Amino acid sequence: MASYAFFVQTCQEEHKKKHPDVSANFSEFSKKCSERWKTMSATEKGKFEDMAKADQARYERDMKTYIPPKGETKNFKDPSAPKRPLLVFFLFCSEYYPKIKWNHPGLSIGDVAKKLGEMWNNTAADDKQPYEKKAAKLKEKYEKDTAAYRGVIKAEKSKKKKEEEKDEEDEEDEEE
Repeated sequence: MASYAFFVQTCQEEHKKKHPDVSANFSEFSKKCSERWKTMSATEKGKFEDMAKADQARYERDMKTYIPPKGETKNFKDPSAPKRPLLVFFLFCSEYYPKIKWNHPGLSIGDVAKKLGEMWNNTAADDKQPYEKKAAKLKEKYEKDTAAYRGVIKAEKSKKKKEEEKDEEDEEDEEE
């Protein structure tokens, strides 16, 4: 933690000791802490800076021996994986967003989104057909690309597995 964070923590503890039944308003409390911190001398701040340095050293020691729990590793998305296709509504939005923004330059993003939603709801089913067809084509393409991608991934995994088996055999042969 930063030295200021230690200072705020001690201020909070002092406040609780003086007024155990009263809960402090956070914005007022933080303003008072900030003003008090600004008026403190460097020697007064030194105590909190020492606490921060000690905490940083503890953190670095802990991180050297830290092992993340199994099963909780974050799965990162492969950048070469195919991207999901746009939904029908978003295809509609991609066409009409620039037109609305051009005609109404003062509208916020939220207001433009509301207007697009109203337009979509007021659009007849026949007028939605081209967007639905385009979305269906994009979905088919995505499914084909995904199948091809998964085939490549499986091929790479089997290739790695064969290489590992070959390496193990070579090591066994060398031992004999």
